Amino acid sequence: MNAQCPISKIEYKKSKLRNHRKAIMTSLILHFAFCFLIFLLLVTGCAAPNDKESPAVKIEQLTQENKQLHEQFEQSNAENKQLKDQIQVLSGLPENVRLENLNRLETVKIGRYTGFFDKDNDGKKEKLIVYIQPVDEQGDTIKVTGAVDVQLWDLNKTNGQAMLGEWKVEDSELKKLWFATMVTINYRLTFDVTDIVESLEEPLTVKVTFTDYLTGRVFIEQKVIKAP
Repeated sequence: MNAQCPISKIEYKKSKLRNHRKAIMTSLILHFAFCFLIFLLLVTGCAAPNDKESPAVKIEQLTQENKQLHEQFEQSNAENKQLKDQIQVLSGLPENVRLENLNRLETVKIGRYTGFFDKDNDGKKEKLIVYIQPVDEQGDTIKVTGAVDVQLWDLNKTNGQAMLGEWKVEDSELKKLWFATMVTINYRLTFDVTDIVESLEEPLTVKVTFTDYLTGRVFIEQKVIKAP
């Protein structure tokens, strides 16, 4: 009987050790589970405001896009109606007033006041002013939809240095340059030639290329600007 006591004590200690290990493992599992739960709560709590804002932002974006599409649709309808009206009017015109018989651009002239201008009265003429007169078949100056290419040349120079400068004026800008006085009516184009023209002792040449958007015709004219 006394011989069995040490074995029993040993088994009891092993059992107690196993229970202690299980308790430790259980405690660790519960600790990690608790930490993971806290992490989820933190993540969910941080994401919640964004989740609440996200639908509102998306709704606002969709509303703006819908508004823009509606405006584009209305604009397209207006433009479509205008084109239909134009087609109806043109189709109803008699044969003698069709496009080929309308008053059209016949030639382009460079005004006599074209030349260089001293803007700040410092003795140096740093501005080139070009006056352009579109003329119809009756000899009247008319306002025309088109684009202009202006070139300034020194024909005394060679080796590809004769052209001193070139400027292009599109229709959107050209129509703002219509200039009328009691003496004349024309387009007035102004260009900066401060770094282009060193001396006005020799005559220079202005070349104008005018493209008429109504007919597609191109008119070329040039004028010699003599030294003052």
